[in-house]
Amino acid sequence: MTTTLREPLRELANRCSLPAALEAMGERWSFLILRGSFNGLSHFEEFQSELGIARNILANRLSRLVGHGILERRAVAADRRKIEYRLTDKGKALLPTMVALRQWGERWETGVAATPILVDARDRRPIATVAVHSHDGRVLDKSDLLWALEADVVRD
Repeated sequence: MTTTLREPLRELANRCSLPAALEAMGERWSFLILRGSFNGLSHFEEFQSELGIARNILANRLSRLVGHGILERRAVAADRRKIEYRLTDKGKALLPTMVALRQWGERWETGVAATPILVDARDRRPIATVAVHSHDGRVLDKSDLLWALEADVVRD
């Protein structure tokens, strides 16, 4: 007989990476700064102007994103007094999360497709909905998932 295993929520901070991820990214301005980075913004003044964020909040969030290794801070080669913020590999890895949140917002919050539309650069077709896939490529929903202890996980 198989018993249902629940995620140990009381021990979440010790065993789950979600609290750590939320600590790094878990507030609105951080996501908007990240979106700006994905859209090519790299200078403090660009973020401030485009996002309409207070300078002190922007400075704090940029520092936090740099501290977590999501953005890197570096001097501009042509003018060493100017600083730019660039996505690290760790920051670029947040792309699926950003796309999934955007798609979720379109479906459940605004009810309309966001503009501009995110398309594949190769053929300019809209991207597919972000989904959870099994090891063999099947799209999974909540009813297809369960928590398992390490000893019960099948690995190839």
